[in-house]
Amino acid sequence: MPLTTRRVALLHLRTRRPYAARYQSELDVLNTSAAKAVSALGWEPELIPTAELPTADTHAAARRADLIVLMGGEDVDPRLYGVQVDYPGSGHHEPRTDSTHIAVVLEAMQQRRPVLGICRGMQVINVALGGTLVQHLPTVEQHRGPTGIDPFVRTVVRLEPDTDLDADVDAALRVRCTHHQAVDVLGTGLRVAARSSDGVVEAVVHESAPITGVQWHPEHPATAMQQLVPLLRRLERQAERIPARTR
Repeated sequence: MPLTTRRVALLHLRTRRPYAARYQSELDVLNTSAAKAVSALGWEPELIPTAELPTADTHAAARRADLIVLMGGEDVDPRLYGVQVDYPGSGHHEPRTDSTHIAVVLEAMQQRRPVLGICRGMQVINVALGGTLVQHLPTVEQHRGPTGIDPFVRTVVRLEPDTDLDADVDAALRVRCTHHQAVDVLGTGLRVAARSSDGVVEAVVHESAPITGVQWHPEHPATAMQQLVPLLRRLERQAERIPARTR
């Protein structure tokens, strides 16, 4: 049976970053755009600033949601995948939030609640499932714009064969990327679904759980209706296949 109510938990980090005001503004635009795309579908978005809330509140929000989206933000704490803390481009980390988001992914996987990870969110998924990250891409200029100018690089991605992401991602459309890290060793159960021209992993799907990750920003205001909405519909289809008693 289709879901009668579609509640979408949009898990991000913060509504305030006094140490990074410009970055906060950029993320506010993306988070607001994502919420608008959810609302445009007639669904109920809930933006959850995890770092500003007790851990229990984030878990409660995820559990009452039908669909979960992990939004972008700071780098995942490298201690969670066993590598050095200092690296090129390293900055502020949110260890408690990272651990909370990882726990949300693992519980959602157990309950078969659909999850979409965007940029950092995809990296959280990979680390949650035992994978690692490239800490600073050697081709970073192909994936992130110059500091202080437009942070987004417009590029195309190549979909890998034998995944079902081609139903929800139009590879002919340019996507907007802004990242300096990427998936390295894949987490258990994940498959590469798309790559950039230099071979960087741009999307993953889980082989059995309703989990999807994209490294680009489909929620950008210029692309949200064309790129985020189909991915949300993907989660909806996955949710409709889940027996009600497991949600």
